[in-house]
Amino acid sequence: MFLNPVIIGELRSGFLAGNRREPNERELDQFLSESVVGVLPIVEATARRYSLIRHYLRRQGTPIPSNDMWIAASAFEHGLDLVTLDRHFKQLPQVVVDHFEL
Repeated sequence: MFLNPVIIGELRSGFLAGNRREPNERELDQFLSESVVGVLPIVEATARRYSLIRHYLRRQGTPIPSNDMWIAASAFEHGLDLVTLDRHFKQLPQVVVDHFEL
């Protein structure tokens, strides 16, 4: 399983707004330390893919949140499936999206 810094930033931001900040931070740190979890870097190649996704969505008139475009760009760059609850990722033909419902 891979995450990128955007996802981690979104989680930590949510923790700051909640009333379980410290336990959530500990659980996230423990999760990130697991050998089956990796953190993907955001590099220039990721930015190229971000620009392709943003351009495509702009032309289609179907924008999605900027952070989600970065998440999709990481999956695109590394050839990974993106597992999500958010349907708007399905607008991206560049990325294999596994959408599921709770």
